[in-house]
Amino acid sequence: MTRIVNRGVFITGTDTGVGKTVVAAALIKSLVRQGLRVAVMKPVAAGAYMTASGPRNADALALAQAANVAAPYEQVNPYCFAAPIAPHIAARDASVVVDIELLRQRFDELARDADCVVVEGAGGWLTPISDCASMADVAAALALPVVLVVGLKLGCLNHAFLTAGALAARGVSLAGWIGNSIDPAFERAADNIAALEKRLQPAAAIVPYASQAPEALELPPAAALALMASPLVR
Repeated sequence: MTRIVNRGVFITGTDTGVGKTVVAAALIKSLVRQGLRVAVMKPVAAGAYMTASGPRNADALALAQAANVAAPYEQVNPYCFAAPIAPHIAARDASVVVDIELLRQRFDELARDADCVVVEGAGGWLTPISDCASMADVAAALALPVVLVVGLKLGCLNHAFLTAGALAARGVSLAGWIGNSIDPAFERAADNIAALEKRLQPAAAIVPYASQAPEALELPPAAALALMASPLVR
């Protein structure tokens, strides 16, 4: 089995609604199938339903279902807000300040029992989580390379290149990118993918439009391990 050289990856996207959870679950399932102990984390989630045990976010639950390292929900998803709105607004409405140090502690707890931890952000790379911090600050605190989910639609080139530039400016490693075919009517998709590969790197995978549920997809083993073997930082 290929040796894992880092303790996890941070999944971000070119926008909200581009299928980060679909890709994260596919990566998790592939790693589990290869015998790795995989824990998961959704540090901040906005959009939840109430249960007897408290609010639960569907994306966080999908990640936990794909993983094979069990953990309390509060460890997997430390900040869970009910309203499906921007996280910093949801936190403000709930009179909560997202503590990045607490997120780092929860990640370290998960990492102690796992070979790797797959962490999914909220929204895109610079989505605010407070008045002065963003998801980029969370990824930096966890010291993880980033997997970029590119929603293949009109405008994806600009979104992808802006995100890649922001990663480089922060000194964060791009472990790889995965194209997610979220728009079945997207014209010249192949040409757009070629442009992405020219400016970034070859895609780790291209997810077909038919595979838009977390349980419907699993990444090829070589692609999954290659993403996990990325250097932490440049």
